[in-house]
Amino acid sequence: MAEAIRDGLRLEAIAADIAVLDRDIPGPSGDEVAERIVASGSGMPILMLTATDRLDDQASGFELGAVDYLTKPFELQELVLRLRALDRRRAHNRPPVRELAGVRLDPFRREVYRDGRYVALTRKQFAVLEVLVAAEGGVISAEELLERAWDENADPFTNAVRITVSALRKRLGEPWLIATVPGVGYRIGTGPDAGSEGGERG
Repeated sequence: MAEAIRDGLRLEAIAADIAVLDRDIPGPSGDEVAERIVASGSGMPILMLTATDRLDDQASGFELGAVDYLTKPFELQELVLRLRALDRRRAHNRPPVRELAGVRLDPFRREVYRDGRYVALTRKQFAVLEVLVAAEGGVISAEELLERAWDENADPFTNAVRITVSALRKRLGEPWLIATVPGVGYRIGTGPDAGSEGGERG
């Protein structure tokens, strides 16, 4: 059925990948996956397509973060209309493109340019840069980067922040853009301390 839906969506010029999920399967269930998507802050809308039309099931789906709910059997055209409506709604809520010190960061497209040159970044490097750019030159501590670009379960004694920042500096190229404020944290800047590892420990 998933393949039939995928093929039907592609005929409507909607790119589709298959991920078979079920709300009742063990570890991780469709509900758990939905919760993780919502918790990630990606803004990806979730439409639940299900055989059950019980009101309490629909209510639990919306509580998990689903923004729409379609019960089987259904017409493909109705699914297409709902998906296009979700995309229009999402377009109004897309995060703004940020620009700072020659860096252009597009959170929606997950793209970074420096002085017009595309910079390929890993997911973690992108997350770190996003936090630093959002600070608009303000200093962000290694602890705050760990909390915002990793998660609350990250080891507070890890050197992952220092390693990631160092790799990110190299990806962005010279003149170095990320400055270390010794004993405090990191900021976007092009001064003499940019590119220095300083005394900051991750």
